[in-house]
Amino acid sequence: MHIGIVGGGQLGRMLAQAGAPLDMRFTFLDPSTQACAASQGVHLCADWDDEEAHQALIEASDVITFEFENVSTMALTQLAEQRPAFPPAKALETARDRGAEKSLFQSLDIAIAPIALIESQDDLDRAVAEIGLPAVLKTRTLGYDGKGQKVLRSADDMPGSVAELGDVPLILEGFIDFDHEVSAIAVRGRDGEVRVWPLSRNEHRQGILHRAEPQPDHPLYARAADYATRVLDALGYVGVMAFEFFVTRDGELLANEIAPRVHNSGHWSIEGATTSQFENHLRAVAGLPLGDTTRLVPCAMLNIIGAFPDRDAVLSVAGARLHDYDKAPRPGRKIGHVTVLAPDEATLAERVAAVEALLVNDLG
Repeated sequence: MHIGIVGGGQLGRMLAQAGAPLDMRFTFLDPSTQACAASQGVHLCADWDDEEAHQALIEASDVITFEFENVSTMALTQLAEQRPAFPPAKALETARDRGAEKSLFQSLDIAIAPIALIESQDDLDRAVAEIGLPAVLKTRTLGYDGKGQKVLRSADDMPGSVAELGDVPLILEGFIDFDHEVSAIAVRGRDGEVRVWPLSRNEHRQGILHRAEPQPDHPLYARAADYATRVLDALGYVGVMAFEFFVTRDGELLANEIAPRVHNSGHWSIEGATTSQFENHLRAVAGLPLGDTTRLVPCAMLNIIGAFPDRDAVLSVAGARLHDYDKAPRPGRKIGHVTVLAPDEATLAERVAAVEALLVNDLG
């Protein structure tokens, strides 16, 4: 089977690596001449909306998916008119707009922080009077890895904030004094079957994921899996979706956002689960049976950001699995990750500490 992928970054690269044992072939559409997935298949180097490239992708593919959600929903709809394309454009459109996303959560009785949609500085002033401070002001579209947002801690932070974020549609979210963040990676097949990996406990630094550790016994797993299933079913979704949640200090689960694709916090599943998020995404879009999502052993994933650690030193740590994305290093850029496996939790903590000591990430 030939899979067309819109996007040629590390997620596309890992999808292709997962698909090779299933005898899948790949064509990537990506405007970058340095697309790191290019070595894993055919690279159509063209703009996202290039009609000739779309036609070439259609002709090459049995089914089309994407690894990068900031693409035109119109383009995805046009592709879907000629080939099966998953996830659906509706899911992409919803996940790209934080206002639409939060409205979906509310319609499905999924708990969220207090919110207000912001179009002007006057809107912001009124919303803050109602929601209070601190709060987080975010662009409704395009923000990721801490970009496109501003934390408002006092009245002094408010003047000019709308203009500072580009005078675009915004959303204000009440600040949550949470205990920790978790993500649920879920997959839904063409037949509607849903499987959910163990919740991952996540640690961020400067808005970028630093560490993700699956926790099979997390007490909020059942609720998170239920929330995920509600969203997947409502969108008629096919493929992998990531759900980020806040766990409050009193044990409540509040939905933060969704990502309609394979996700950084699920990378541990490549070695740490019976079936990785990448393989299950391909199984889903191809109409194949879904695989088991059980965690195999205690494990954790650490991002490599900005610069590479000493390769030999990382590989000398027992249980360490190094993933190089073949991307040029630069500050704040994800260029690889390390998954650490161990026979028990105590050994995992020791091995993770050893790998963390080797990282030269520029996030502090």
